[in-house]
Amino acid sequence: MPDGTAPLTPATADAAPSIREQRTEQPLYAGRIKVYPKKIGGTFRRLKWAVLTLCLGLYYVVPWLRWDRGPHAPNQAVLLDLPGHRGYFFDIEIWPQEIYFLAGLMILGALSLFLVSSLFGRLWCGYACPQTVWTDLFMWVERLIEGDRNARMKLDQLPWSLAKVARKVAKHFAWLVIAVATGGAWVMYYVDAPTATRAFFTGKASTELYFFVGLFTATTYILAGWAREQVCTYMCPWPRFQAAMFDEQTLTVTYRAWRGEKRGKHKTGDSWEGRGDCVDCRQCVMVCPTGIDIRDGQQMECIGCSLCIDACNGVMDKVGRPRGLIAFDTLIGASAPAAPVNWARRLLRPRVLVYAAMLLLVSAVVLTAFAMRTTVEVSVLRDRSPVFVTLSNGSIRNGYTFKILNKTREAHRYALDITGIGGAAINVVGADGVTPVGETVMLEAQPDAVATYRLYVAAPRPELAGESTPLHFHLTDLMTGSTAAYQSVFLGPKR
Repeated sequence: MPDGTAPLTPATADAAPSIREQRTEQPLYAGRIKVYPKKIGGTFRRLKWAVLTLCLGLYYVVPWLRWDRGPHAPNQAVLLDLPGHRGYFFDIEIWPQEIYFLAGLMILGALSLFLVSSLFGRLWCGYACPQTVWTDLFMWVERLIEGDRNARMKLDQLPWSLAKVARKVAKHFAWLVIAVATGGAWVMYYVDAPTATRAFFTGKASTELYFFVGLFTATTYILAGWAREQVCTYMCPWPRFQAAMFDEQTLTVTYRAWRGEKRGKHKTGDSWEGRGDCVDCRQCVMVCPTGIDIRDGQQMECIGCSLCIDACNGVMDKVGRPRGLIAFDTLIGASAPAAPVNWARRLLRPRVLVYAAMLLLVSAVVLTAFAMRTTVEVSVLRDRSPVFVTLSNGSIRNGYTFKILNKTREAHRYALDITGIGGAAINVVGADGVTPVGETVMLEAQPDAVATYRLYVAAPRPELAGESTPLHFHLTDLMTGSTAAYQSVFLGPKR
């Protein structure tokens, strides 16, 4: 036919409706197939329990740690004090003006994740991710109340009865208790933990506190109790671009197909000749928290938890075959019998070196900035209207808003002087007259506060370089000797 399509014969005409029907039957949305992970023991399961205990212990306990910072300061060791505009981490106090430290820590966290992923795959996802930690805890409670995999599957298939309702209610009640504790602990990082807890249980807490505890309770309950693997598969962006961190030398949880295939059932006494070690027991699938088959190769849903390794090693022990059919291995090692490991080549790969170098560079920048931080900072804002004023004696005057950030718990006195323009004099609004040329200005700042002053700087017109002349403000703490500087400009008429 002219358009290149085949003519419609009786056979194709009969087939056409079925093809269209097949196309229209493809659903745009597939319902969730519930995953029933089986209980498993082993090295990696014990490691996951240890990491879970450490993470949850730190999360719930840290808000209750105390740290003495002196009078008029909060004594909570770790606190993000939003009303007070401060962040406290033991002996470290962070001001809003130092938000760049938080940005630096976030960059360090991202680079660390990239480096660990390029070396060992998704260790973060499998062991320390909050979604993984709380999902593990919720599944442990579920197994404790409803039983292991087969018992839970059977319970869900049974018609509703008093016993089934009792088990379901007990499970969800336990989930809600954990969720409330989780949501409450998160809020405690923003308020004083003992005070907020008493207010919460006596009904005297603020509406905002109840709201956020409820919000975090709901999200924990839904994500860890109901959504589970769907968070890792559909909501989390990391699985979408994790492959960019991997290469053929990255250690990941892999199925060694060269050893396992050809798979099949095996009876005691049968020969292993002509077949692989995989007995197709599907234990690796049953213990997987995302319900995948690791034997299908690398998959986005795999979080690298390594529970399939424990399950497979147990089966290999029973059938008398060597462990490691499923193991931490590289893509090269999974596709062919492993050669001796060249650790230098594995660790000194270009991407690893780049991530490590970036991590060291950012760490050095953050540590240097932290080491050089002072107890006083200044900021200067020049008036924009009017840009300058011509005085009766011919001098040019500019106005400035001068702010002193005193980061200490004591009131301090400071000496201010300016450089860059000869013969310039400073007038502090509210002070007695103009400070003579060449003399310092004395300013004060209250403890843990920002002091704001209005300054007028007048300079002889012949001393100006043109329309814009650099002007430097220097502030010296008379008690500690620490200094702070700020570079601004002095504007005047055209020469």
